[in-house]
Amino acid sequence: MALLQEKDKEHILKMFENLDKEITLSFFTQEIECQYCRDTHEILEELSALSNKIKLNVYDFVADKEAVDRYQVDKIPATVVEGERDYGIRFYGIPSGYEFSSLLEDIVDVSKADSGLNEGSKALLKQIDKPMHLQVFVTPTCPHCPKAVRTAHKMAMENEFIKADMIEATEFPHLSMKYNVRGVPRTMVGEDIPIEGGLPENAFIQKVVGSFKQMQK
Repeated sequence: MALLQEKDKEHILKMFENLDKEITLSFFTQEIECQYCRDTHEILEELSALSNKIKLNVYDFVADKEAVDRYQVDKIPATVVEGERDYGIRFYGIPSGYEFSSLLEDIVDVSKADSGLNEGSKALLKQIDKPMHLQVFVTPTCPHCPKAVRTAHKMAMENEFIKADMIEATEFPHLSMKYNVRGVPRTMVGEDIPIEGGLPENAFIQKVVGSFKQMQK
């Protein structure tokens, strides 16, 4: 049974008219032990069928160790959106609800190889010159979460030192507990510095850059 309705497909097909270069969705799964792996797989299969510029690779989280190590995937379901290179964009958990739009928009950005960030944001990001990890905790029903996810993923596209994960908070309760996630979106910069809420682009990036400088002290 298809998960995408016909009206959804029509909207997505219109979005995918803007695709430029080919992209790859690399999906990591283990359907026997992963509650949301099957549905996530179906969503990605239906999306990839809507454009010949989208390639779907499926890996077993246990058996395909070389791919797991190459993409540094540490939990499932995991989706990597990759274009001319691996920008460090990761979705951990099913990209459903409001986060489905984040996945679609990421696909378009990666296909164009253009983050879409404004020039001020790009200039700020040049200050990050060492590896930095962003984890954006979300839920599918949170209308403000895509703003944080999209900005984090755009930052990863723009700066090779940044890796940015969307993490569906209810699917990974041990991580939500570890990082004291009581509301979403909550973005962890590294292991210790949180940013609350879906902030405007410039404000979010300023906080991340400020956090990065704090981490270097």
